[in-house]
Amino acid sequence: MLKVETAGELPPLASLLSAYAGQDAPRHRLVWALDARFARLVATTSEPMIGQMRLTWWNDALTDDSGVKGRGEPLIDAMRALDAAPPPGLTPWLDGWEALIGEIDLRAYAEGRGGGLFRALAGRDDIPEWLVRAGTAWALWDLSGHVGDDGVADRAIALGRQNLLSGKQDWRPEWRPMRIAYHLARQDMEKGRRAPAGLTPALYLRLMRVALIGR
Repeated sequence: MLKVETAGELPPLASLLSAYAGQDAPRHRLVWALDARFARLVATTSEPMIGQMRLTWWNDALTDDSGVKGRGEPLIDAMRALDAAPPPGLTPWLDGWEALIGEIDLRAYAEGRGGGLFRALAGRDDIPEWLVRAGTAWALWDLSGHVGDDGVADRAIALGRQNLLSGKQDWRPEWRPMRIAYHLARQDMEKGRRAPAGLTPALYLRLMRVALIGR
């Protein structure tokens, strides 16, 4: 159902967003790489039980205090080397991806993947509810550009529009990559437009604009 990125490759948009994390860019790249790995896992799973078992393995490996489970897996080794394992928000993050296995639950997917991913990028669990909601909206926008079912893509955009933020938010400097990601999603969803399947020149220019002026 999902379109799969090349194995081991960080999506171009994620790579660009990570560049705005400053000194925290190495950790951001690992978080995005982990999200891409979960996406590939879900995209290549045909049996729900097998997919659930694979996601459970990642949870167990990333939360293993002994550092034994998962040793030799380059991504896990790299996260441990940066003292970034387990990432904050891991449980809802994995639950969100699991919501795409079998019968799709878009709301559970968006709240879990988006909220978990934004917690992981922030490096803390106690982020404001509005930032979780921003992650929820972003996740739905992102899915709309990678799912092969037009109906699911359209429902994702419709649900994403319901999660757009209102009022003024206090985007801290360290949340700049998430601010850029959210506003890219917002621009498309306000127009009922799906996310592009990849990093198009138009999306790149929009990213530069948001990075410079904030919207």
